[in-house]
Amino acid sequence: MGSYVPNVFRHVGLAVCLAFLWVLWHPTGVVADDVAPRNAEMAGYLLVPHRKVPERYNAGFSMYVAAWPLLKNYPGQEFQSGLFGTWMFAQHDGPRPKDLYSDIEGGLGWWRDTRFATETPKFIMGGVALNFSAWANGPGAGKGRDWKKPAGHYAVAHLSPWVLWPPDGLNLKQGTSGELFGYGYLPLPLTAPRKTTAGKNVPTGNHCWTLFLNTGNFKGPVAFFLPYFWSRPSVDDPKRSGLFLDTRPSEPNRAIQMETQHIPAYIARDAHGNTYARVAPTRFPVKSGADSLLLHGISAYSKAALWDRVQAWFDGGPAASGAIDPGAASVYVFEAKGGATWQIYPPDTPRDRKAPINWSSFATPFAFDRTTYGYRWAKASVMRTGAKDGALVTLPEYYRLEKAGRNQGQWVVVNAGDVPADTGLANVHFPKRRASDRRPYVTPDEPDSCWKKPGPAAGPFEAKLGDGSVVTYSWYRFADQPALLNADLTTDERERLQKRVEMLHRTWTRDREYLPPPKVGKLAELDPAVIVAPPKGLEAGYVPIVTRQAAQE
Repeated sequence: MGSYVPNVFRHVGLAVCLAFLWVLWHPTGVVADDVAPRNAEMAGYLLVPHRKVPERYNAGFSMYVAAWPLLKNYPGQEFQSGLFGTWMFAQHDGPRPKDLYSDIEGGLGWWRDTRFATETPKFIMGGVALNFSAWANGPGAGKGRDWKKPAGHYAVAHLSPWVLWPPDGLNLKQGTSGELFGYGYLPLPLTAPRKTTAGKNVPTGNHCWTLFLNTGNFKGPVAFFLPYFWSRPSVDDPKRSGLFLDTRPSEPNRAIQMETQHIPAYIARDAHGNTYARVAPTRFPVKSGADSLLLHGISAYSKAALWDRVQAWFDGGPAASGAIDPGAASVYVFEAKGGATWQIYPPDTPRDRKAPINWSSFATPFAFDRTTYGYRWAKASVMRTGAKDGALVTLPEYYRLEKAGRNQGQWVVVNAGDVPADTGLANVHFPKRRASDRRPYVTPDEPDSCWKKPGPAAGPFEAKLGDGSVVTYSWYRFADQPALLNADLTTDERERLQKRVEMLHRTWTRDREYLPPPKVGKLAELDPAVIVAPPKGLEAGYVPIVTRQAAQE
């Protein structure tokens, strides 16, 4: 957020006087329109503390997170929020290096660049290269949409022969409401370590961080970050080599939070100068009474969980089943603790003048058991709707700003009937909207591009998704998919990778368990339209690559 600093004062005395009057009339720093409600937003973090796990569990993680429609109506592309998730950084011997931000984040949510959003969340991978120089949200989805300047567009190799990955995000089944979405990243030794990168004497490791899913209609690995995505920035500065996730293990103790950047709201003042706010109906799932089960079974792994057996298999040993060994895991332990930094404020409000909501007045952190976390809601403050399965509670919509000492104040919950009519807040609306940018995603179509040479083995085909879009896809030989042709690998290296992936496709079928299954709750499902079957003869070693996504006519 930025703020405008006036520079028109000729005399310091006048400036000081006006500043004093401003503080007198607006002691909290939150400026509201005296005539009509003005646009505002609610944003912040929900914080989930947990006990630390031993540092040796540094080979990835998995977790089960609730998936649900956070807002009653999708309000348009200004809305941005994740559901609960995490940030996985490289583990270092000592403090994390400064000015070298790089991680895997992403998760379930809604983003300002989501073009075909609905109330149901989508999933993105969210890999971040050095200091956001590039990012990768999935196969064919990177920073921006300019294929002439790819910045993470080729960073992810599609691995599953049974799942389509739309560039707008991986779709869940429409109407998902509180079911658990299981996912995690574990490294696989799919490639070999390299002594050079982009022709320079800079090494690239062989940690292929692979996304595993556990849903009601699909289980198994889907895609992985190519090691070159992490090591490429080291070419420009070799001192950075060996510091990223292509070579480093993962930090086992990660923050668990829900990051919200924009929920629509309005602020207004009454005739007496009191400030009120109304927030778009914001909802959480409930399964029984007034409790929300939101997180479960978060585990950190050692390489014994999967890597060691896969490496032995590739070296000529017995086939690895793909099942991740829970005996090589350390599970996060929760207590009834947690916090919130959600605030309500008009656009461009300085950070030190944003007032928090009194979250604890209606939400209490709750540990259902040692490995399951959520909230217990004050029944008098929330409104429950829906049947037992898929039920939701709507959080308080109305707040009054109260001064709290010398700080920026606090938003406290009030009933709708206690909000003065002259604020106009009873008349504001939070309508359902579509994204304003619904342009199609289109991949390069030039005859000499990596999308055409050597090109697909079958297709194109179409699938109509529940979000109102249609995707066009073709089947590529795994090693010939565009991401692999841009992965700084030789032909021989790609062919060795092809053979390993064929082994996986024949053995790691979609009907077996990979991630340790949850002990509570029901699994969410992917949009049935993203589940596909390989054409006859292409069952092993081929993957479906989306080349276009557009609104259904």
